[in-house]
Amino acid sequence: MPEKLKKELGLFQLTLAGVGVILGAGIYALIGVAAGVAGNAIWLSFLIGAVIAALTGLSYAELSSIFRKDAGEYDYIKEGFNKKIALLLGLTIIFAGIVTSATVALGFAGYFSSLLKNSFSIELSIVLIALIITIFLSFINYYGIKESSWFNTVSTIIEGLGLIIIIFLGIKYIGKVDYLEMPPEGFTGILKATALVFFAFLGFDNIIKLAEETKDTQKTMPKAIIISIIISSIIYILVAISAVSVLGWQSLSSSKAPLADVAAASIGGLAFTILVIIALFSTSNTILVTLVTTSRMVYGMAEEKGLPRILALVGKARRTPWLSILIITFLTIIFILIGDIKLVALLSTLSLFITFSFVNLSLIILRYKKPYIERNFIVPLNINKFNIPAFLGCLFSLIMIYYVFISF
Repeated sequence: MPEKLKKELGLFQLTLAGVGVILGAGIYALIGVAAGVAGNAIWLSFLIGAVIAALTGLSYAELSSIFRKDAGEYDYIKEGFNKKIALLLGLTIIFAGIVTSATVALGFAGYFSSLLKNSFSIELSIVLIALIITIFLSFINYYGIKESSWFNTVSTIIEGLGLIIIIFLGIKYIGKVDYLEMPPEGFTGILKATALVFFAFLGFDNIIKLAEETKDTQKTMPKAIIISIIISSIIYILVAISAVSVLGWQSLSSSKAPLADVAAASIGGLAFTILVIIALFSTSNTILVTLVTTSRMVYGMAEEKGLPRILALVGKARRTPWLSILIITFLTIIFILIGDIKLVALLSTLSLFITFSFVNLSLIILRYKKPYIERNFIVPLNINKFNIPAFLGCLFSLIMIYYVFISF
């Protein structure tokens, strides 16, 4: 009998996995770029992103209560549409995971290189640092889901603390700027910024890929998805308000380390170093969780025979999908050599908005196609079998695809 993945994750750990990857590199790296597009109303871009994430997250929650496999979206779209469309979108998601890991690894390397240069006058190749951190975190991924989860838990607490610090530092500056002031492009600028900052919401969709390592999956998974989106959205909006209050959107948009500069402007230079260190935990955590979930999706699709069955091999010693991990690591290394943070952020959000459109449509279709299948969670607000949140999630995702394209 082939080895199976080990069930180690409860609600607390699974929610932290979601919050950990959502509160990852995006908010630390992209808030400055997005502020240059949305101005002081950058918080509104995060709010719109939160609404889209929440609507789609509800669809994920119901679908995850029906299907228990690591293949995630592949299963949902296969059942809602057909296997060919599911395979195409599954490969799109895997690609997004690979390029996201590579991009965030380069972001980590930039922070680390800056810290070495400022503190020790040492300069190292950014590519070399990115390769080292990717290989190290891939080893943690291989070593075991429990070890990966504990690294995620520690990093989530640290990166969450960094964002809470930014929120508190901004309290005394609240009211210094007009938070409803529209950017030069008006509401189009707000939506363009949403296309960028939605990269910071990536993560809730990754939780479903840990299904086979989760205890009581059908009850735990929906709760973890919803809770992680709510927590992350509140923190993001408050951080955005705080950041523009302290620096203003012009200074924020020109900063290479925006949140570190917010801290430095509020309480001095030592805060810059502290926030850089926190950013290192944040980016490394995002890399790890993305590597874990992407390799689990490859494993899940192989289990479903959407990919070669050999990719579902699980090692006897560590009980992790070692071949999937090895391949994802190799492909990530390739993209590290050519990564571009802004471009890949847009590519990632583009692939995710396409996927979200199909996931929401799958829920709508399955309500008619398989109305009596067991569901431990049902998305509210329905007209007979037709689900309104899933329809809105699909509609908003399609609208955002347009704004991604005009943002390139």
